[in-house]
Amino acid sequence: MSADKPRLLPLLPVTNTFGRSAVTCRYRCGDACSHDVPNTSDNAYFGDVVAEVVGRRTMLKAGAVLAVAGAGAATVGAGSAAATPGRGHGHGHGHGHGHGHGGRDDLDFQPVAPNTEDRVVAPRGYDQGVVIGWGDPVLPGAPRFDFANQSAAAQAMQFGYNNDFCGLVPLPRRWGSQDRWLMVSNHEYTTESFMFLGYDDENPTREQVEIAWAAHGLSVVMVEKERRGGLQVRLDRHYNRRITVNSEFEVTGPAAGSDYLKTSADPSGRRVFGTLNNCAGGVTPWGTILSGEENYNQYFANADQVTDPVTKQRLARYGISGGASGRRWERFDDRFDLAKEPNEVNRFGWVVEIDPLDPDSTPVKHTALGRFKHEGANVIVARDGHVVAYMGDDERFDYIYKFVSDKRMKRGNSRYAREYNKRLLDSGTLYVAKFRGDSPADEIDGSGQVPSDGEFDGFGEWIPLARNDRSFVDGFTAEEVYVFTRLAADTVGPTKMDRPEDVEPSLRSRKIYAALTNNSQRGNPGTEGPTEMNPRPANRHGHVLEIEEFWGDNTARRFRWKLLLVCGDPESPDTYFAGYDKSQVSPISCPDNVAFDERGNLWISTDGNALGQNDGLFAVPVEGRERGHVKQFLTVPHGAETCGPVVTDDFVLVSVQHPGELDGASADNPLSHWPDGGDSQPRPAVVAVWKD
Repeated sequence: MSADKPRLLPLLPVTNTFGRSAVTCRYRCGDACSHDVPNTSDNAYFGDVVAEVVGRRTMLKAGAVLAVAGAGAATVGAGSAAATPGRGHGHGHGHGHGHGHGGRDDLDFQPVAPNTEDRVVAPRGYDQGVVIGWGDPVLPGAPRFDFANQSAAAQAMQFGYNNDFCGLVPLPRRWGSQDRWLMVSNHEYTTESFMFLGYDDENPTREQVEIAWAAHGLSVVMVEKERRGGLQVRLDRHYNRRITVNSEFEVTGPAAGSDYLKTSADPSGRRVFGTLNNCAGGVTPWGTILSGEENYNQYFANADQVTDPVTKQRLARYGISGGASGRRWERFDDRFDLAKEPNEVNRFGWVVEIDPLDPDSTPVKHTALGRFKHEGANVIVARDGHVVAYMGDDERFDYIYKFVSDKRMKRGNSRYAREYNKRLLDSGTLYVAKFRGDSPADEIDGSGQVPSDGEFDGFGEWIPLARNDRSFVDGFTAEEVYVFTRLAADTVGPTKMDRPEDVEPSLRSRKIYAALTNNSQRGNPGTEGPTEMNPRPANRHGHVLEIEEFWGDNTARRFRWKLLLVCGDPESPDTYFAGYDKSQVSPISCPDNVAFDERGNLWISTDGNALGQNDGLFAVPVEGRERGHVKQFLTVPHGAETCGPVVTDDFVLVSVQHPGELDGASADNPLSHWPDGGDSQPRPAVVAVWKD
């Protein structure tokens, strides 16, 4: 660990309801929380269904407990499942110990105390190093980063801004090393006032806009393990790659070619330039990357000039309204002007798939997975070989989804098998989740008090929305279900959740875990109040949901659910840690991304800590005596968010997003100098942490 004396930052005023600064809210999601909730549907809460549920409870429990721990046939690349740091010798693709129960006390690090330091703080006995940061070369020949003289051409060859998801894909055996991977990072959004000195948000220059276009998207870089324990980047001419707002994508699946996707630049509705606001993602079993387009709505202008009432309704449901966009991109490209290109916005909000092992391949946008504010998508192979993807719509009072493929995955790493598997997500059934609590409604009073049965739990079902060219939603064609998924889902009565972000299956237990970050509006006049699934009004700290599908079958239509964590200060009576002794756990607020180590322990990164401390990465066993024992593994610099955790035997990777992004700060007044120190500007970066 660095011997530098830590610099403590003042606790600056925050104008947001939670721990996130107002400047982050503005640039990342277009101030979503300050706007009206887009979901105005009147879906009821079916909490008072005790008679119905209890009558089936014994039968359902018996079915649920048949779920067998263990990944079965599922196999994924590194970055989706891995082992505890400092233990073992694998690289994220072995089998570990403990038989997949995650109940051993094998998280043997000393928890990091909450803090507000301007650095990454890791446990005692661990070292750390920056792998790559904004502006560092990705492609051979990229110029050295020069903050004051950046150009669009340079940025297109360099690591983008505000990296979020991070995934590792093992290289083919011909490389002769298990210590070399392709690392893929999303670049979610740009914060122009931190990227440019003297930035005028009312009048950006074309060069500034084109730099921002190049700073979005994804980076693919080859990395290899260093002898001392960290990772270093190799500027590989074959594999390294940048994907930006101007990169070409192929639209695939049942809505490809839809009239709703056709524009003057693309009358086919099958070719899209660019990807926007890529948040979380996942590594597929066939070695590709899935990336979710999230808050894309903020990039489009002049919704107030749209006169067609149906189009206006559709735009409003996706949070699109008003005149000029915050970044003013519409001044430089008509596709961001809804008055000129009303369909362009429909070409974003998808799950995209890229193949880092084939740098000449065209990335795709999968319409079969629906269109909404995708936090990400994570895949597991069911025991019968069908592929199942889980997804969250990151908005207050929106929904959790899953997709089940029609076809079964082919085993092996042949080119034929990989190309076949890369089309699995184009044909199948899209579902949305409906949850039911099993406690009397009067026990869910908003206090956070655990119901009389000892936990927040119940049952649920996946409601089908569409399968290929067949719609299951009255009044919607199949292509309307896929393009306007939120509106279609509203009509079938799914459960409104508190910002469902990362939703990921455990490859060992087959249970699914969803991070529900927060919801400032729950219980406000005109909105739904507390439910057993979302038990607190004005939910500041969020919670973590656990789903177990019947018979351990990820294609099943029914499931049982529990809340694993109700986050916040352990000393507060409205928090819950799976029944674990709250005096022994680390405080945790605003869960965002989730990942697993090889023993089945859950790792949680946070965004917007509402406890007045820096965001961090936490580990918690989900089975056995240690279930619920939350321990903080690291914290990121003040103003930053913890993203994209990758947990392996030998190291942990985290994406440090928007360091120093504090109210009152800017490129002209930096309040953080991480990671370069001195009087440098802060830079988002990927950090490796390993046992010393």
